[in-house]
Amino acid sequence: MPAEHTLEAKAAWSEFVVTQDDWDAAAPDLLTGMFSQLVLIRTFEEYVLELAADGLIHGPAHSSIGQEGGAVGACFALASEDTVNGSHRGHHQFLAKVLAHLHPKGIDPTKPLPEDVRAALLRSLREICGLDRGFSHGRGGSMHLQWHEAGAIGTNAIVGGGVPLAAGSAWAHKKAGTDAVTFTFFGDGAINIGSTLESLNLAAAWSLPLCFFVENNLYAVSTHVSEVTAEARLSGRGPGFGIRSWKVDGMDPLAVYLVTQQALAHMRSGDGPTMIEADVYRYFHQNGPFPGSAFRYRTKEEEAQWRARDPIDTMVGHLVRRRILSKRAVAETIKRAKDLMSELGDVLLEPRPGGKPGERRIRPSEWPDPAFVDEGVRGDLSELAQIEFTDAEDFADGLTDVKFIGAVAGVMGRRLETDPRVVVMGEDVHRLNGGTNGATRGLSEEFPDRVIGTPISENAFAGLGGGLALDGRFRPIVEFMYADFMWVAADQLFNQIGKARHMFGGEGKVPFVLRSKVATGTGYGSQHSMDPAGIFATAAGWRIVAPSTPFDYVGLMNTALACDDPVVVLEHVDLYNSTGPGLPENYDHYLPVGKAAVRREGAALTIITYLAMTPAVLEAVEQTGVDAEVIDLRWLDRASLDWDTITQSVKKTNNVLIAEQGAIGTSYGGWLADEIQRRLFDWLDAPIERVTGGEASPSISKVLERAAFASTEEVVAKLREISQEQNNG
Repeated sequence: MPAEHTLEAKAAWSEFVVTQDDWDAAAPDLLTGMFSQLVLIRTFEEYVLELAADGLIHGPAHSSIGQEGGAVGACFALASEDTVNGSHRGHHQFLAKVLAHLHPKGIDPTKPLPEDVRAALLRSLREICGLDRGFSHGRGGSMHLQWHEAGAIGTNAIVGGGVPLAAGSAWAHKKAGTDAVTFTFFGDGAINIGSTLESLNLAAAWSLPLCFFVENNLYAVSTHVSEVTAEARLSGRGPGFGIRSWKVDGMDPLAVYLVTQQALAHMRSGDGPTMIEADVYRYFHQNGPFPGSAFRYRTKEEEAQWRARDPIDTMVGHLVRRRILSKRAVAETIKRAKDLMSELGDVLLEPRPGGKPGERRIRPSEWPDPAFVDEGVRGDLSELAQIEFTDAEDFADGLTDVKFIGAVAGVMGRRLETDPRVVVMGEDVHRLNGGTNGATRGLSEEFPDRVIGTPISENAFAGLGGGLALDGRFRPIVEFMYADFMWVAADQLFNQIGKARHMFGGEGKVPFVLRSKVATGTGYGSQHSMDPAGIFATAAGWRIVAPSTPFDYVGLMNTALACDDPVVVLEHVDLYNSTGPGLPENYDHYLPVGKAAVRREGAALTIITYLAMTPAVLEAVEQTGVDAEVIDLRWLDRASLDWDTITQSVKKTNNVLIAEQGAIGTSYGGWLADEIQRRLFDWLDAPIERVTGGEASPSISKVLERAAFASTEEVVAKLREISQEQNNG
């Protein structure tokens, strides 16, 4: 007969409950400090809903009224050096961390509110209203609140989107040798999202000081948690990943505070991540000032039952019972908070001209200047001011043929050697003698703690790299084995990393380098072959480099790593085993941002290309004898294109051909052609010509794959067609 043996999870999972004895033992300053935070946050959010009802909040107002006990109990236990991020419903998470930063021992509820508290609440209100003097100049609004100084690293409008970024913050704390920790707040909706689950695994595997704080408010918009998961005790996810986990009553601030102390002891001792599930309840609908019962997905009876357990009422009951505060003092505290919010409103609002009595508007002087709209999409490159840039002509006597893949590994090794901030991570980068193509050959042996093999979880490790970049203490190089995998991590790359600098006011830095290869022609088929340049070119915030020689790879990678913007470095498998001009043993030269290379001079036609298409174009020109000028762009993003070189060439040749390898649907040349014709129309004698791949992605079949992408033969055919048209003309 088969035998069955009961298995137990490696990590403990328990429910944490406090008693009246715990309330009696709690220090008065602890209770009054949390009480002050609860009242300020509740009153702040009630005022936000008032503004929303008056049409003075543009966009959603996701209030957390009712849920404050969880955030206050957790953040009151944290130090300024600890970091938190949170969800779209994040006012309470943000404010709890800010208030704990400003007054770590608590705010005395019997005294006038400190000026720094007033200033922080005013700045928060300005941000939520979309005003210039908010934390992000109004760009973040209600859902994207960030104040690095306070350890509040950003709330997030993508459900679960901030969890991988928090893993990056925790990794930075650990690698920097501090005992700081990170808390990532998210809800019952995010617990089932891939980026959250990937991050749970990654944090446990790497023993990161990260607390996954689940605010289980039972409803993802209107869908009850029991409808979408068989195990509604969401902290049960933790032990499955080897994470110490607790379930706690989030309506009880003291219980949350005390369980947080246990979690902190676990993480600060180096024992890895934790999970706290706090049962809470939002009194209002997903956004706005109406209860869920108004939309018929909750009953009034259910709402009343939860309101009877209100965290402020719970706190007040014990404060009064223990004679720490009188009922009058409690009432005065609440009045003081309401008066403050009214005063802050008077700073921002004025009577609406010609409006009805009591109608208000935001003072015009509070709005941002519309000219600010695009500032901060990327930086001004001032961080590169002290770098001496060179190009191939500066090393004419030193250039010799070197292996392309050797330049890739060589320059990364040099930067790891000279810059302790550089970290390399990706799938298999620490194995197989340098990953699947040898790009990190020898690096894991020399830098085992900074060349890190990751799980197959692009969302998690891309986001972790993004969190590292936003932290500022490290400069991550993240490798995606194939460019197609970018779509697995599209949220982290495009919604998070690419938008972060602009979204949070344009003043932060995101020094993140993404390496990825284009594998067209290798037989790996539709899901491993794409060229992502056209997609990245339309994604604000990213810089794009596409090196076609070993010399260019070194110079462009060095500049990318010195840049405070996210940069994607595109590589092509056809180039890895090729040889080309380079500087053996010299990995310290930098190519300037926005400088293309003229690979061949000519007078009859300008051919613009990049990456592995460059040698294909040069070969085609050689075969046909066309008097073409060949421009290898090197920098592809909108802000870094070398318009001086392009313009000078077009004015000379009056004809343009854009040649690329990939599919026409995700074409880079499509938007570039549009840009050229609008800028340089007066110098064009003919429509802009293009060579691209077909509509479909490359297939596995060798014949069908070759038919799907462009190379030398397609450029030759196009050049002959252009020559014939010019001769006939």
